[in-house]
Amino acid sequence: MKQIIIILLLILPMTSLFASSHREAPLIANDPLADNTDLYAFRSPNNTNAVTIIANYIPLEIPHAGPNYYTFGTDVRYEIHIDNDLATPGDDLIYRFTFSQTNEDPTTFFNIRLGNENLKTTYTVERSLDGGLTFLSIITNGVVPPPNIGERSIEGAAGLNADYETLFDNAVTIAPVTNEAVFCGPSDDPFFVDLGGIFDLGDAPRQNGTPVDALKCLNVHSIAIQIPISVLQKDGKTVAQAANILDGDFVVGVWASASRQATKVLSAPTVNDATSGTTANTGNWVQVSRIGMPLTNEAVIPIGMKDYWNTLTPYQEITDTLLDKYFYNPELALYMDDSLFGGAVPAFAPLRIQRNSLAQVFGTGFDFGNGQNGLYGLKGSAAVAGTALDDAIAGTLLLPRANAPRSVDLWPIFHTGVPNLAPYQLATGKTGRNPLTAGKPFINNYLPNGGDMLRLNMAVPVTDRTSADFSSLGLVQAAALGLTDPRYNTTATLQNIPNMDGFPNGRRLEDDVTRIELQAVSGVVLAAIGLWYDDYDTSSTVGPVTTGLTNVLGYSTGIEMNDTTFRTTFPFVQTPWRGTTNCLGKPYQYTQPAILSLGKIGNYTNIQVNATAYPNPMTSYTNIEFELDQASEVTVQIMTLDAKTMSYVPSKNYGVKGTYTIPVNTAELAAGVYIAKLSITNSNGTSVKAIKLVKN
Repeated sequence: MKQIIIILLLILPMTSLFASSHREAPLIANDPLADNTDLYAFRSPNNTNAVTIIANYIPLEIPHAGPNYYTFGTDVRYEIHIDNDLATPGDDLIYRFTFSQTNEDPTTFFNIRLGNENLKTTYTVERSLDGGLTFLSIITNGVVPPPNIGERSIEGAAGLNADYETLFDNAVTIAPVTNEAVFCGPSDDPFFVDLGGIFDLGDAPRQNGTPVDALKCLNVHSIAIQIPISVLQKDGKTVAQAANILDGDFVVGVWASASRQATKVLSAPTVNDATSGTTANTGNWVQVSRIGMPLTNEAVIPIGMKDYWNTLTPYQEITDTLLDKYFYNPELALYMDDSLFGGAVPAFAPLRIQRNSLAQVFGTGFDFGNGQNGLYGLKGSAAVAGTALDDAIAGTLLLPRANAPRSVDLWPIFHTGVPNLAPYQLATGKTGRNPLTAGKPFINNYLPNGGDMLRLNMAVPVTDRTSADFSSLGLVQAAALGLTDPRYNTTATLQNIPNMDGFPNGRRLEDDVTRIELQAVSGVVLAAIGLWYDDYDTSSTVGPVTTGLTNVLGYSTGIEMNDTTFRTTFPFVQTPWRGTTNCLGKPYQYTQPAILSLGKIGNYTNIQVNATAYPNPMTSYTNIEFELDQASEVTVQIMTLDAKTMSYVPSKNYGVKGTYTIPVNTAELAAGVYIAKLSITNSNGTSVKAIKLVKN
């Protein structure tokens, strides 16, 4: 007889499971299988007629997590929600993912042995086209690849006798009728951030010590889906039918969630009873985690409200305005204002709020400091007539009240999207230095149906990842090009500026969202539309590109890229880190590069630069990691011992000290011994660092 040992009632609003994303809310830290970590939405670079959405779950997975490896929860509903029509309330499309597991060999403690998997996971995908009223299964028995345990478990004859890359690729399933491509499985965590520095009271970049990518060598579980634009677009149009590259009919809002049933019953295990020790879940499904924009709950919502934030859908935020004040007057802005606590966070010294913007132009400046009025003094005036700030257009959302200075820039980024109307056009082309006049269009992802969602205009062209113009700064870089690059700043007409498809117009895997959002809090969006920084001097030949603006554009946390490459085809996330590699610990062969007679490859100088390579021996790639104590230009070459260059990474400037990683594709290299040559140029001259590499 089974004994019921726990009955847990999870009834709103007293649930103990509300929270979301990389452990950012107190309660979800106890429920990692349901924890949304990140969300991405971008036009697929290799299939521009489709959009890829990636929802990641389960934070901070160490690769060597045996014997109980991380896996999707079989009692969790994972959902991707899409809003595509301003005329209809709530979700227009929902994709629901549920998972099942099989233990193929209960006689062993190994996860994989003799071709059997003991967490063999499959999934079902259901799609709703009516906001969740009805669902239709579009994929059943989809395959989740196993954890990347190690060589014996995957490639070995005693394991699966398979190649992990092949297992990963074969896990992509095409819905037979509706044509979506789906991948569900473990992957490298594509996010990159110095969590230790950020949460040490804003010490990013670190004032003492070097930045550390806290997610380096860690995995997550990804749900990736590639959807034809004609399915996502509200009228079934293809992108070729868009009126222009900012067509508002092609805007979608995306958010992801995880839900659990309200009641869980645990049965005590008994000897020789295979049905004991199980759980039973009943009752209504309760949302326990959600994510739209990155870092909302992590760095905008205060800790006392984080669990509550996760109880809401974006659509409930329209009427529940309790949390609005944290966007109108963000806490982070307090540490970018010298009249408040700016001096207490020296790492944020380049980031400063406009307190007297355009005073030299209008006589009275605009103050965007916390508690100030921003542009509210213009509400209802002729100055805003016909602009997005007109109450007849969107002014009730964007200029809602006094003492809400960031309602005109941070609020639309997170809560409404940004319309292609003045003042939300680049200062290029604006007349009389007046930010309220029309300028050069560069964004339109306006969809004010709900609150926090990732909004993407699917008509915006894809920026080629191999282009010299491609930048992880997304729309910030697009704005910079539109203001300063003669290809784009000589006309106010709409042009395809590189990186208009970057965050916060959707989110690409490469986008440095931490840096972009800190720059946005510091007012870089205001500057882009012509509300220049306080040091703007109308008599200066430099113009609006002032020290204040360049400080913000040059700000970096010190961690600017992921720890490995991204794949060039769906699902674009990289294979998960292997449990038997030592990426984090770096075994001896990584930390003791041989001092060789370099001959033709350059004069070796034993400079004080720590540099390592991993994995080493190399597989299809290796990562060159190095630590700089000052700004430097770095070039990497992979060379044979007789100085023949086999692979070359063009030089790149690293503007601040820190630890950096350069991924190098070594798939085409034959087995043998090679040299990684780092040429490092800084104020002390040029030196060469060499690392011995091996490929078996």
